[in-house]
Amino acid sequence: MNYWLVKSEPDKYGWHHFIEQGRAVWDGVRNYQARNNLKVMQVGDQVLFYHSITNPGVVGLATIVREFYQDPTAPEDVRWVAVELEPMMALEKPVTLAHIKAEPLLASISLIKQSRLSVMPIRADEFELILAMGRK
Repeated sequence: MNYWLVKSEPDKYGWHHFIEQGRAVWDGVRNYQARNNLKVMQVGDQVLFYHSITNPGVVGLATIVREFYQDPTAPEDVRWVAVELEPMMALEKPVTLAHIKAEPLLASISLIKQSRLSVMPIRADEFELILAMGRK
């Protein structure tokens, strides 16, 4: 199993939108590195859902339920792909970017190293630590 973090602006598509829908097509990604990450996601992989811009932080946990396929927002451009996610649970408390940056064990997390990347892998130990930080 692999672990990932996906970022979304809460005003455009936040955790509450995701919960209401119950399933999301993760499309519209137009960065080659993020696209390459989508291409290696597998059904069952775990995903941290991160709110960017406004009150940045990890707010929930999702799982990959469909592996990559042609991005429906770019049907004529085979370079772009999408995956599908389902929500698993909200974190009891958001794990803010400030808390992540303050945690020495997360100093090398991609979220800090490549802050503009919208889809990124994370290590199992980083994933577990963030989940633990999200418990009250």
